[in-house]
Amino acid sequence: MPVSTAARARDERGLVLPSPVVMLSIVAVLMAAVAFVATRNAPATEREIAPAAQQPTAAPTPTAEPTKKPPAKPQVDRSKVPVEVYNNSGITGLAGRVATRTSKIGWQVVGSDNWYGTVDATTVYYPKRLKAAAKQLALDLGIRRTAPAVEPMRLDRLTLILTGPLD
Repeated sequence: MPVSTAARARDERGLVLPSPVVMLSIVAVLMAAVAFVATRNAPATEREIAPAAQQPTAAPTPTAEPTKKPPAKPQVDRSKVPVEVYNNSGITGLAGRVATRTSKIGWQVVGSDNWYGTVDATTVYYPKRLKAAAKQLALDLGIRRTAPAVEPMRLDRLTLILTGPLD
């Protein structure tokens, strides 16, 4: 009785080659095994590094010239730097209270209002020329974040945007 082609196809077995991903995985495992065997008896390359305070220091040698003090940073004249205070929180009257506190420590507060937009954290925004003043205002009020001013902020003053009460 003759065998049909359909019956022959069911009995024939072929070789299925693995996909490229499987082949790459096998090669990677083999390479990792070779690297492990090649480096397992290698000496450790880690070293303990002592902090600078614990390392012995040489005694300073006396010099003929007296040491010069670095030039003092110019102080920020708080009364000449305009500041706007904005409330970007749900706390009623926060901008007014912080504006009063800011003016009591010497800053020239020129206004306070609500800020409409999204600000991640309480921030002092500054134009380039007032960067030092922004850092000083942030220090005075315990604010951790300063950033360059962006539109629609005015570029002749500091802009303080509050997202919550100050500490």
